[in-house]
Amino acid sequence: MTSIDQLSTPALVVDKATFEANLDAADAVLPGDRLRPHVKAFKSTAIAAELARRGHRNFCAATPREIEGMVAAGHTDDLLLANESLDLARLGALTDVASITVAVDSDTILEAAVAAGIDQVLIDVDVGLPRCGCSPEQAPKLADLARARGLTVRGVMGYEGHLMMIEDRAERIEKVAESMAVLAAVAVEVGGDIISAGGTGTFDVNTVATEIQAGSFTLMDSDYARLDGPFRPALSVLATVISVNPKGWIVADAGIKAIAMDHGNPIWDGGDVLFCSDEHATLVLQDPGQWKVGDRVRLTPAHIDPTVARHESLWLLDDDRVVEHWPVDLRGW
Repeated sequence: MTSIDQLSTPALVVDKATFEANLDAADAVLPGDRLRPHVKAFKSTAIAAELARRGHRNFCAATPREIEGMVAAGHTDDLLLANESLDLARLGALTDVASITVAVDSDTILEAAVAAGIDQVLIDVDVGLPRCGCSPEQAPKLADLARARGLTVRGVMGYEGHLMMIEDRAERIEKVAESMAVLAAVAVEVGGDIISAGGTGTFDVNTVATEIQAGSFTLMDSDYARLDGPFRPALSVLATVISVNPKGWIVADAGIKAIAMDHGNPIWDGGDVLFCSDEHATLVLQDPGQWKVGDRVRLTPAHIDPTVARHESLWLLDDDRVVEHWPVDLRGW
């Protein structure tokens, strides 16, 4: 397959030049192990390989399945499950061939790691996002328990996800500094070398973390593109026009089963997205007379991670020529 016209739709397509520019921009700020790419964003070991070739060989993941897939693809240097899980036995079986660390925020998760035979942990600390993470006061006690149970405490982790989308850069810098001051203080008490935090929205303003867990920057979405970062959307959902209405709209064959809607509608260059339903996107046109059934449109999703998880393949494009196929091989749990 060499042409975009040969792709069945809906399909995930990636602009090669934009993708490479995004990686270049990240490299310039976060070389080597300063970046711990988060594979949950792109769910493809082929993209992980591109990052590893650039010197980013330590990865983090959100699910045991993602860790398993990374190990199977030979990415074994330093893998972090940056999420609490009780399903750790399957990862313990991989510790003979891979270096695996897990995040813990409670005695129960800690004991699950012990039972699985995983001997490296980060203490996950609440830094303001109402999600996982123990209280700063609890963290040193949990670290002491981990060491008493024979585990290596590599450091701390905290996710300032509630601050990722602050559009005013000065405010984002200020709020991130406040959040990370909490994590830095806990790190002194917990010990270890790692302060793991951050994401695409704070990749260049989080100056406390020793490593940044960014992943969306690779492909990007319209939500993150609202910020002042150097990254641009490389991924879009290719769809085919299946109906043209004389009242001024067209319908394309990509709806909420192909595009994540939790951050809002996708966007496109030809007009507005009126709404998406199961298999359809209804698009209001700037120039209704120019469209016919069979035409192709490209929709930029507002949220990359769950959009990619809906598909089996990514297609890398050089203009309209398909130059590579990347399986979305880290899907599932």
